[in-house]
Amino acid sequence: MKKIIVADDEELIRRLVSDFLIAEGYEPLLADDGDVALRLFTENPDVSLLILDIMMPNMDGWEVCRRIRERSDVPIIMLTARSQEYDELTAFDAGADDYVTKPCSPSVLMKRVAALLRRGESSGDKAKVLTVDELKFDSFAHEVWLGGSSISLTLKEYSILQKLLGAPGRVFTREQMLDDIWGFDFEGDVRTVDSHVARLRTKLGEWGSRHIKTIYGTGYKLAINKDEAD
Repeated sequence: MKKIIVADDEELIRRLVSDFLIAEGYEPLLADDGDVALRLFTENPDVSLLILDIMMPNMDGWEVCRRIRERSDVPIIMLTARSQEYDELTAFDAGADDYVTKPCSPSVLMKRVAALLRRGESSGDKAKVLTVDELKFDSFAHEVWLGGSSISLTLKEYSILQKLLGAPGRVFTREQMLDDIWGFDFEGDVRTVDSHVARLRTKLGEWGSRHIKTIYGTGYKLAINKDEAD
């Protein structure tokens, strides 16, 4: 049974989400503040996903997300009443994989949970190691190495890199990436793709700037020379 942390300072929300998770066959772990959520994650390394509110006592959801991203690419959904664009972009910058505003249909939330878990599992279906000069992408171990150092990526950043590496030279539109990686039911816009690609480039440093190219007005592609790929 997959464990899912639900962190929200509103007991009604915690219980409602918990009941739906149980009905879907998951094991919810409940936290009423950010500190408890982080402790639960530390004590349960097999947690499959987190659902985090933003405004919580002691530690907000953004900070919980950032700290988890320092050591894990476990899927994270932000479930919050904050609906401003700034809040959504801050959540994605912190490493969130999805952003859902309250009130929302519990059934829709369960679909998003299932979709994120499914994408995480399917990433190993075509396991292989790809290398592009100093970058090594191991889809079996779900690891990325650059110049001998491990690079920590969120699930979305990892999926973007995997997509680009899978078809060097091909231009992927922002809409294609949004549909393929976030899913057709994602309520955000294409700027979400831009913010994730920008963060991916930053993490990959000079390699990212050299190889991940923006096709203005269209999308992105991976530019490599034939003798760089293996």
